[in-house]
Amino acid sequence: MRLVTLPLVRLPVLLLAGLMLAGAASADGLRVSAVLDGDTLELEDGRQVRLAGIEAAKPPRNANPADGRLWPMAEAATSALADLALGRRVVLHGPAPVDRHGRLLAHLVREDGLWLQSALLVRGQARVHTRPDARAYAAELLAGEEAARTAGRGLWRSRVYAVRDAADLDGLFHDRDSFQLVEGVVLAVSKGGGESWLDFGTDWRSDVTVHIGRAAMREVTRAGIDPLSYEGRRVRVRGWITLRNGPMIEITHPEQIERLEQEAASAAPQRAGANADDNDDDPWDDDEGEDEPE
Repeated sequence: MRLVTLPLVRLPVLLLAGLMLAGAASADGLRVSAVLDGDTLELEDGRQVRLAGIEAAKPPRNANPADGRLWPMAEAATSALADLALGRRVVLHGPAPVDRHGRLLAHLVREDGLWLQSALLVRGQARVHTRPDARAYAAELLAGEEAARTAGRGLWRSRVYAVRDAADLDGLFHDRDSFQLVEGVVLAVSKGGGESWLDFGTDWRSDVTVHIGRAAMREVTRAGIDPLSYEGRRVRVRGWITLRNGPMIEITHPEQIERLEQEAASAAPQRAGANADDNDDDPWDDDEGEDEPE
């Protein structure tokens, strides 16, 4: 087996400067006393921390620990986080809101400057999963994910975590109620009533649609993005797939969309009324757990 040496991943300079100015619970940080899964750990003061902006592989939500079934990718992610953090001192960076499970949602930096989120991403042990309350450093996180995906590391070797094709409607129907990355060319963008729809096919009643509601549109506008700029472009969207007139992804913040092409392709008519390879031997075929929708 060829070994891959990964670079030490540290926080951007501005992030480190902000960390020093913000001040931590102590100058030396707190020791990690337990690793609960691939993106959750416990500090020596008893607080649990959910690593912000990423999501590691986990067993399905309905998995029963008592049945003895193994989940290789979830175990690999937990092991990776333990190797990186268990027994080490870490500092919480910036605001750390408490999620509905009572965990802190934060970026963590090890005592030697290693940024845990990015370290997991470049090893292919997590995907970027930003949320409205966990959007910081999305560009840096996405760069780490891209490096691992290009190199085929970790979970990117499994079809379970492969980027979905927006043209594969049958596959996306199967992926309903799960968090996925979907790529395709936006054929039409419609705007109306403070909302926008990005359509990936010629029939919005059945094809993949990305919906940007009013609250999200305000955030998209603040980010300086006009949804019309996505028309004719190839984009990658990440989010929960629901079924509403075909597969739909709801956008809650602009970091969910990456524009992959600058040159516009031909567009399709607007919405009316508004301006993966098979591999049956994949050992990780069912290893598809994830957190609940934001």
